[in-house]
Amino acid sequence: MSIFDIMGPIMIGPSSSHTAGAARIGRIARRLLGCRPERAEILLHGSFAATGTGHGTDKALVAGLLDMMPDDPRLPQAFTMAREAGMEVELGKVNLQEAHPNTALLRLTAPDGHKLEVRGASLGGGRVRIDAIDGLAAAFSGDLPTLIIRNEDRPGQVAEVAGALSRRNVNIATMQLYRDMRGGLAVMVIESDQPIDPVAVKELQALDGIVRVTYLDMTEE
Repeated sequence: MSIFDIMGPIMIGPSSSHTAGAARIGRIARRLLGCRPERAEILLHGSFAATGTGHGTDKALVAGLLDMMPDDPRLPQAFTMAREAGMEVELGKVNLQEAHPNTALLRLTAPDGHKLEVRGASLGGGRVRIDAIDGLAAAFSGDLPTLIIRNEDRPGQVAEVAGALSRRNVNIATMQLYRDMRGGLAVMVIESDQPIDPVAVKELQALDGIVRVTYLDMTEE
């Protein structure tokens, strides 16, 4: 147990779950999109939906999409800042099956038109878990450098990715594998002990059978 589990994170209140965690979910989603979204549909589930507005969950998620830290004093002005930045925000509620009570579903559109859907849960104390990306299962916190690799589900694909990372002296901390169906689309979520060089990310993207590689490093701050 760390001191943050006892005292909670440095943040703009009132709630580590509803505010700090929500801001972190928003920031991770922005990083996965690769830019500030032009449009954001934010759907709240469970406790987020029931009490999120009073706890500032909606503002915190928007602040995260604007790349604000949970302790940024501008967080209460997030909606105003989003309008000034030209970011359209639509709020709503959603009932998700088997989801954590503090869950948000973010549907984002970038200025160039590409879209991303991220589902994240706030676990308490500012800790979060990203549960799905574009409808495909995932489970990572963003605490370590993370690769999200979408690939064809076929023999040898995992070995090729692991081999490419080994050649770059990247030590894999955790690896999770998901697929929608046998022979369909699969997802690897790989957390590493050290940052991954952009050249290594490009090498992974060039491997046969790889559909998309997304790299997330929240440790660089």
